[in-house]
Amino acid sequence: MFNFGSYINSPYFPYLFTVVLAIPFLVLLRQFVFEYIKMKNQELKMLSVKGNAQNKSQAYERMVLFLERLKPANLVTKFDSGLARHEYLYLLEKSINEEFEYNTSQQIYITANSWQDTVASKNAILKMLHDTYESLGENADLSDFKTVFLMNYMNGPDFISENIDALRREVLLVT
Repeated sequence: MFNFGSYINSPYFPYLFTVVLAIPFLVLLRQFVFEYIKMKNQELKMLSVKGNAQNKSQAYERMVLFLERLKPANLVTKFDSGLARHEYLYLLEKSINEEFEYNTSQQIYITANSWQDTVASKNAILKMLHDTYESLGENADLSDFKTVFLMNYMNGPDFISENIDALRREVLLVT
């Protein structure tokens, strides 16, 4: 028969008792630690997703701002009206390219199509500037250049506004 009293009087009983009590505690502690680590990893993922969405929305904002600045109505007000046409064209082209280069890092946050549309808009404006410059005679002054440039843009498709609208639709899907 089972003699429980002999186990209680054994010198190993306190150790056995401690092990029996410690095993469930250690199992629960292990589960707690693993759950805690799992929750922290989920929290980090949530924070990175939130940060990424914030970066994406800022990238779209910067692209829209760049495109707004590309609109001919905004370009013709830049720089001094006393400049020669070739000086104005040079400064305007330099300004557009500098701002574009400043924003090139945003391409990692927007879709490839949106980036291509933005590049195409920039290139179309630069081409329109050069075409307008070449189409005018030597006697035309800066105000004539600005007027013809605005008219050329207004007579064609408003590709910049279309690009901005596409970015607005896209940012609603992304964020």
